Amino acid sequence: MAPETYASGKRDEIRTDVLLKARQACYKARDAFYSCLEKQSDKKPTEIASVGLLYPTECKRFRDEFVKDCRASWVKHFDRQYCKTNRTQRLLDDRETRRGPLSLPQPYTFKPPTST
Repeated sequence: MAPETYASGKRDEIRTDVLLKARQACYKARDAFYSCLEKQSDKKPTEIASVGLLYPTECKRFRDEFVKDCRASWVKHFDRQYCKTNRTQRLLDDRETRRGPLSLPQPYTFKPPTST
């Protein structure tokens, strides 16, 4: 958008969704949803959120509160952040199981060339 478009808008309009109480409500709803995800991690996820995040139906009420209390861009950001953190943790946990001596699937079979 052109700068004059921003200037012609309502300058005195206060966006209430970024004020302190609204942000705190958003963070509280976010934390409740993600704690529900952690508690219900053993159940099969059936609901789809933004950025491919899957969650069980038991957390649907918390998800609805989260979406209602936060801006859509914040919800998307928090979902991406949660997925990234989980993916990183999964990779780190997987790497722990792979540590140790390298075991080759077959014995060493290199034969030096014979000189004639």
